[in-house]
This record gives sequence, structure tokens and C-alpha cells, in this order.
Amino acid sequence: MTTGLLHRVVKRRTYLRRTGAAVAGTALVAGCSGTSDGGGTTAGTATGTPGDPGGTLTVATYSSFTGEDTAGAWLKSAFEEEYTDATVEFTTPENGVNQFVQRKRQGAPVDADVYVGLNTGELVRVDETLDGDLFVPVEDRLERADAVEDSLRIDPEGRAIPYDTGFIAIVYDEDAVSEPETFDALLEPEYENGLIAQNAQQSDPGRAFVLWTVHEYGPDGYLDYWSDLVDNGVRVLSDWEPAYNAYTSGEAPMVVSYSTDQVYYHGEGVDTSRHQVAFPEDQGYANPEAMATFADSDNPRLARAFMDFVLTDEAQAEIAVRNVQFPAVAGVDPGGDFGEYALRPPEPVTFTYDELAGNVGTWIDQWARQVVSG
Repeated sequence: MTTGLLHRVVKRRTYLRRTGAAVAGTALVAGCSGTSDGGGTTAGTATGTPGDPGGTLTVATYSSFTGEDTAGAWLKSAFEEEYTDATVEFTTPENGVNQFVQRKRQGAPVDADVYVGLNTGELVRVDETLDGDLFVPVEDRLERADAVEDSLRIDPEGRAIPYDTGFIAIVYDEDAVSEPETFDALLEPEYENGLIAQNAQQSDPGRAFVLWTVHEYGPDGYLDYWSDLVDNGVRVLSDWEPAYNAYTSGEAPMVVSYSTDQVYYHGEGVDTSRHQVAFPEDQGYANPEAMATFADSDNPRLARAFMDFVLTDEAQAEIAVRNVQFPAVAGVDPGGDFGEYALRPPEPVTFTYDELAGNVGTWIDQWARQVVSG
């Protein structure tokens, strides 16, 4: 899931340099437990304990999850410190999870153990293509799975386990426009030529924003709303990065983005007036990110240990700060600037797996034919 997430690299790295939030990767996660390997052996909790899973774990993810000062870098260091016989290697397929769908269809090896970065719509499309054969159920075999907030769970089969979530909102310049309090307000003359969005075929926030309008106006009404939005001059760019760059360049006073915008854009020398967060209808669209173990994994026991590790409180706090997204585990408070500036919508909305199944592809295709190709 590379699209719509490149902004986190810039925001995260600069934020960490400015605040000193980077934490040494050697920190151990207290109470981190391994999982049963199916044969009755359970991984110990102490570093290097006999019976701990070992070997190489290949984690496929999006590019901004890895690299210097990222969530992936911290997880690799901390997990290898906890499980001394394990090595974590990241791979960042250009086509995201679609690469593994194609390999599976062709009968080729998947060559990875865990996928990090699934959202609900992607999981639906994977299952519709492969009849649910790409990932394996793990929820009942993870000690920490029950800690995930119920509202964020995306997979009724217990394969994809959320590790963080973002909320799609509208970032706006309060010196140029008033806060758009409703979706209908975006059709008013004040907001003419004022909103930049992203292509729902390519971009995670763009897709989430379209789904948000489906949620608001229904499958029979969202295209009419988009017709009016186009008439009022909405610009649809390919992905988050060009859209946000256009916004920061002053090409429009509003952009579809994330409610964590102020985590980076605050403090001395920052013009916070251009980084206000609007929640139309008091809503924000929740877009949980999940991880899953490939059915063809060569090391499923280590994969489950890694997933449990990701769900520990310490790891959840680190991921939130470094990935600029909210924790998935209930009760985790990252504190610091994140705790002060990350905004939750009063009324989060989203579609469940069952609601998207059989629908999400049609909704996005219809939108694209009207808005992108029209």
C-alpha cells in the first residue's frame, strides 16, 4: 500500500528530528510473548529463551514503513533484540499486495511471510480474486489480538489484524475559507475551485474519501454528489503527495488528508492557520491498516511472534509516533506532541468488510468513469 502514504516519510522524519522522539531500537518490549507453533511449544518471553522462534522473517510492506527512523526500522531492531535467533528483512513490492495476488495466481512462490499495510478494501479485492487463499487465520493464535479496538477489526476470518489507523479529514487554510462543516457546504460558491482530492484508483486517502461520500449519500447518491463537486471545481490529482504539494503551494485552500496533520505542522515558525483540520458532519473516515501472515509462509511461527510483538503497548506507541497514525490497541497513549496534536473525529465512520464485499470495486469503477474519465 504505497499510495497516499509517502507524506508520512517527510512528516515522520522531520518530526522526530525536531522533537527528539526517536527511541533506541534496542528497547525491549515488556511482557512480549511468543505463540504456539501448533505442536504445543510456546515461545518464551525472555531474550534468547530456548524454544523462541528463529530464522529469517520476510515482511512485505509499503516503502514509507521502512528506512531510517521509521516504524519498520524500530520494529526490526527491537524484535531482533527480543528474539536473538531471528532476523527481519523488509521487501517493498512496487505494486503492493497485488504483486502477491499475481504470484499466487501464477503458482509462483510468494517469497514473504507477513504483509504489513492491508486496508479493508484491499483485503476484499484479494479475497474476491483468490477466494481467500492468500492469507491464513491467526487471530485465535495471537496472545495480543484481543487488545485491538473492536471498531477497527476488518477481517471476519481473523487473518488481517489492525496495527494502526488513520482518519481521513479535510485540511484547510482558515485565512482563506471557513471550516466546511458539512459535505453539502463544499458545493457552495465559497469553496469553488477550493478542494484538492486524490484518485481513488491509485490513492488510499482518495479511495477513503470516495467511500466516505458513499457512506454519506448512499450508493445511489454519491455519483450525483461528485457531479456537483466537479461542477464546483474539485481537482483530482494522482496521489497524496502531488495533492498535498499543490495545497502547500497555495493552489487551493483545502486538501483531502489525515487528521494527524498538526502532529508535524505546529510549533514555533509554523503557520498553523494553513493546517486546520475539518471533520464534515463531525465525521472522519477510519482507514485501519492491518498485517497478515501469508498462507505460504516458510516460518509461520515467527510470523505470529512478530505480529504479537507489533501489538504490544510499547510497539504500538512507537508505531503511532513514527507512522503518524493512531494505535490500534485500546488504551495506548503515545503522549508527547502526538497526544496533543493528533485529532480524532467526533464520529468516526467506515465500511466493514461485509459492506465492501461485492461493492467496493463497482463503486470505485463507477466513480472513475464519471470523474476521471468523464
